[in-house]
Amino acid sequence: MELYDRIIKIVDVNLIQCLIPIILTLFLVKVFFKNRFEIKKALNLVRWVIIVYSFITWIITLIGIILNPEESAFVNRAVGPYAITYWIMFLSALILPFTLINKKLAAKFWYVLLVAFCMKIGVYFERFVIIVTSYHRDYLTTDNGNTEFINPFAFGIGMLLLQGVIIAILMLGIFEIIKRKTVHNTI
Repeated sequence: MELYDRIIKIVDVNLIQCLIPIILTLFLVKVFFKNRFEIKKALNLVRWVIIVYSFITWIITLIGIILNPEESAFVNRAVGPYAITYWIMFLSALILPFTLINKKLAAKFWYVLLVAFCMKIGVYFERFVIIVTSYHRDYLTTDNGNTEFINPFAFGIGMLLLQGVIIAILMLGIFEIIKRKTVHNTI
């Protein structure tokens, strides 16, 4: 399980958390360049990344609940004081992505963006709470104590945005190379 956790964390940080900037970049490329690039294929790849990631996460979660119910946080969180919030996050992370199997829904940028956001809504809420509570710390001795904490968060968000844009451009470039090779080979 430790190997899975490490692999999932790497994929999570380097790809899944960048889904929103990837989808927004694809949308902006579609708006500005019309039919120049293989946008639909890139969005389809993003769709399947979301589905496969959700399927693997679901399987590992079920295995963890079955094999180690004491170590699984699911049982405690699913019936605790914040059960409704946990169930909303759980269902939006593990059930909502499978709606992308429907091709009509998966072809809509805004729906794929909604699914990508809902997959990680717990992470986004956690970051929001950390940033808000850092602004309202009453126990600081200096007035500028918040800036040293917020700058790493702003840098991290900027890096996620940049990473998402780079991944989207790389995807479009790869699909463009494939398209040119197939056109060149058919001539």
